[in-house]
Amino acid sequence: MNFKKITRYIVLGVLFFLPVTFLLFLYPATHHYEPLDVVNETVMDLDGFSSDSGETIVLKNHITVLGFVGNAPLDNLISTSNLKELVYDKFKGFKRFQVVIVAPIGTEDAVKELKREIASYEDLRFWHFVFAEPNKIQRLFFSLASKTDLNDDLSSNHVFIIDKDLSQRGRLDDRTDKEIEKDKPVYGLYAYDGIEVAEIKNKMSDDLRILFTEYRQRRKGEFDSEARRASDLNAVN
Repeated sequence: MNFKKITRYIVLGVLFFLPVTFLLFLYPATHHYEPLDVVNETVMDLDGFSSDSGETIVLKNHITVLGFVGNAPLDNLISTSNLKELVYDKFKGFKRFQVVIVAPIGTEDAVKELKREIASYEDLRFWHFVFAEPNKIQRLFFSLASKTDLNDDLSSNHVFIIDKDLSQRGRLDDRTDKEIEKDKPVYGLYAYDGIEVAEIKNKMSDDLRILFTEYRQRRKGEFDSEARRASDLNAVN
């Protein structure tokens, strides 16, 4: 067999096996995709809240990252900056995505200063500050599933993912592979600590990507949302 024939067979072999290999890599990604868990279905919307822009801001029909900065918004500059740089800047181009930060009425001037601190000439069209009386803020927070309480000043380092149906998203089982191997007790992740860069950068960013993938599948008619939601809530209960 001469050199030309050998070369031809090698080229044909590569052309045949390359697409097959590519499909094999795609197969696990397609068939082992797990949507982001529903951990709570009782999230309140923002009825009676005002906004810094004067617009009516709602959670319904949006994918929302929800946070609380309390009576001293500037004290939460670190967590707010982490959220801006590690989440908002990545996802602000996605359809129906928004960040909503809650503060009490009377903190508008402090919120303006906080906004100037995080803006850095960036587009904040999809970042909203909303204001309400303390009792409404508490009711909103209590409608969320959380392992921590709202601080006395109505702030929290934790931020939440809310889907278009006013359901809270997170992880029913947040154990590491090693913890699963050792059969450690199951624990969930319902909120993300804004102070912990690794948690925001890795876990929250990953979870938002998964949620956007779910909605993309919904648009294509490839996702059974009712079956998935029932399964998630049964696991919570």
